[in-house]
Amino acid sequence: MFEYMETLSAGEQEALRKTIQDLFRQTCILQVKYDPATLEARDNPRYGVCERHRDFISDYLSVLDCTLLHDAQEHFFRIEGDGVPVERLSLVATRIVILLKLIYRDRMMGDGLRATTTSLMEIREYGRNTNLITKKLTGTEWTDALSLLKTHQIIELPGAIGNMEDDTPIYIYHTINIFCPAAEIGEVVAKYRAEEEESETGEEDLHENVSE
Repeated sequence: MFEYMETLSAGEQEALRKTIQDLFRQTCILQVKYDPATLEARDNPRYGVCERHRDFISDYLSVLDCTLLHDAQEHFFRIEGDGVPVERLSLVATRIVILLKLIYRDRMMGDGLRATTTSLMEIREYGRNTNLITKKLTGTEWTDALSLLKTHQIIELPGAIGNMEDDTPIYIYHTINIFCPAAEIGEVVAKYRAEEEESETGEEDLHENVSE
């Protein structure tokens, strides 16, 4: 492995190191990324690094009990295996992922050629309609959830999260399908909807008991 690195230029070695770091940090390397300022599509140089050094990266990851996977149809690389760091999503982030999946699915079914963008306003609307988000989320909850989803290449946000308005466009990447498969979305929505309803019922019962 070290001999292979020595055959590369200093710039290519650095690009390779950063690409491997990104694979562990964000799980996926997309061929096309969307510019945060304009949401215009641009080629991702990290994807090219994965293509050029695929065998080396695969061998390196295998030592760490990880596997490099390539989805040729969806155009991204990702890693899986026992050596992949596990980051648990908060309940709020999990529900937002589910809502993004529903929005993405509706976009693909109804207007597939249009950019798959959404907004905070639409996410909240879907949350109310599905009963997945029935309470007003704090600014911190929104910021933490959206930052995490951006890191893992599920969404792209224009500019700073703190400056987002209700109608600021949020781009949904097709990697949403990895985190929330279409075949399971109905069951997942039903599960969280039932949990929300049970929680509300419990709060009502507690309020009645306190009142008595």
